Amino acid sequence: MIEIIEYNDSFQPQFYQLNIEWLDKYNLTESHDLEILNNPRQTIIDGGGFIWLAKSGNDIVGTAAIIKESNAVYELAKMTVAPGNRGLGISNILLETCINKAKETGAVKLCLFSNHQLTAALKLYEKYGFTYVAVKHSPFTTADIKMERML
Repeated sequence: MIEIIEYNDSFQPQFYQLNIEWLDKYNLTESHDLEILNNPRQTIIDGGGFIWLAKSGNDIVGTAAIIKESNAVYELAKMTVAPGNRGLGISNILLETCINKAKETGAVKLCLFSNHQLTAALKLYEKYGFTYVAVKHSPFTTADIKMERML
């Protein structure tokens, strides 16, 4: 059974490891990623954002975050599921958690930056109503896709 829990600092190593695996696999790791992964409290939570973890038994098998861009906009970030746990609907649960929290805060839009190589993720975002927009103001050099979803 999957349990979605809120991040606390004791989970930083798992947050780092799960995300660095996919970033490195696709050669997407940048200094901005490392700043977030090494300091999730300072870069996400202290600015008004949120991080969730998917827990299966004693194992953390997924992560997702929303970073506050403004009172009206959050950015979906660092969403991943461990390879051995994919295909079980965990990403759906994490994404729904992020969407619901953004709505709860009063935000009107959720955006994300991605890369064309991440085809499974892009299909998931499309399924949840994200649409492609021009890539502007990306904090990532490798982000060649931007998507948005009105809440």
